[in-house]
Amino acid sequence: MIKLEKPTKPLSGHVFVPGDKSISHRSIMFGALSEGTTEITGFLKGADCLSTIECFKQLGILIEHTQRPLNGVPTITVHGKGIHGLSAPSSTLYTGNSGTTTRLLAGILAAQPFDSMLAGDESISKRPMKRIMKPLKQMGADIVSVGGNDCTPLFIKGGKKLMGISYHSPVASAQVKSCILLAGLYSDSDTVVYEPALSRNHTEIMLRAFGADVHNEVDVRGSAAAILHPGMPLRGTKINVPGDISSAAYFIAAALMVPGSDIVIHNVGINKTRAGILSVLTQMGADIELENVNESIEPRADLHVRYSELHGNENGRFEVSGKVIPTMIDEIPILAVVASTANCTTIIKDAQELKVKESNRIAAICNNLKAMGVDVEPTEDGMIINGGKGLVGADIECEKDHRIAMSFAIAALAAEGETRILDDKCVGISYPTFFKDLHSLIY
Repeated sequence: MIKLEKPTKPLSGHVFVPGDKSISHRSIMFGALSEGTTEITGFLKGADCLSTIECFKQLGILIEHTQRPLNGVPTITVHGKGIHGLSAPSSTLYTGNSGTTTRLLAGILAAQPFDSMLAGDESISKRPMKRIMKPLKQMGADIVSVGGNDCTPLFIKGGKKLMGISYHSPVASAQVKSCILLAGLYSDSDTVVYEPALSRNHTEIMLRAFGADVHNEVDVRGSAAAILHPGMPLRGTKINVPGDISSAAYFIAAALMVPGSDIVIHNVGINKTRAGILSVLTQMGADIELENVNESIEPRADLHVRYSELHGNENGRFEVSGKVIPTMIDEIPILAVVASTANCTTIIKDAQELKVKESNRIAAICNNLKAMGVDVEPTEDGMIINGGKGLVGADIECEKDHRIAMSFAIAALAAEGETRILDDKCVGISYPTFFKDLHSLIY
């Protein structure tokens, strides 16, 4: 448990957030399937990404953490064996709390010559896996939910030949898309994944950097397709992971909410499929300036954020819905916190995916906002937040969800009285040094 109160002075200073979680996962996976070595800097050493490393070690991949690297930059080196180089694990592959590890690894394991079992913690055992099982079975995979409930543990029978498919995903999900594309590396023909909107495209960007033939197409209505042509070998490369915009979002929110604040968050990934939080907050009146923009493989920038009074349109309303939702699905908890202090009513729609994250985030957000005195109403696919009425300190039930814990730690900075985060250790899933970095901006 950790206790927080409203700071006595504005937030100020500079902060570097940890590496992007999505990119860190994929750098290990793609490096393992490549020929030669992959060197990774900026890797997120959170619990989820460490689960990915441990799984690939069990699959016979040598992964080294350099303790005293040249130039003082910590480096992870993955000694890849090519897409056909994995070995049978001696026991169940444990994915911890990581949905990314579970779903993406299932796509890879579906094409292996050996049997495998995937299992995670209590939270993962409740998260839906039918969304990946269905397309994998269409490709020829033999994958079953051991408990018969379409959740983990998953048993994957080896030795199956996969075929390319055209799959229309009912949700814009990077995990579903990536699972299918990774299985497509082993298929006998092209694999195409259609989505109602373009989900985060790190898999496509990074696979191209490793040598795969994959690209995106988006039509005039915003519908998206990811197309992979199999047969190209992956080659080891160097990956510099930018800071995670999901982690940066907490400090963006803190600066916007605490009067007089002025901070800079360095080297943050600004991939357009992830940066919806920036556009939404800017539309609400946030003073966020992009500095030192670097349009590399994964674009990045320093974010200069100053305190701002947020608002809606001329009718005092602001709606977040539609195609922007997939670009900020992990940031909706902190957006809800910011919205609770804004001078408007914020309507969040089309976000039913929040129900199948580490917790039911619609319920967790609304319950905790109500505990802090906010007028909020949950809906089937989001919530309605009547902001600007002030927050009060409360005991926050995180449900072991790292994004709920960090979001309400930020809410505490705008609340009267003491707020207690009852399960603060769950932040280690994605941001082990979160409270230390927050403290550095306050004092």
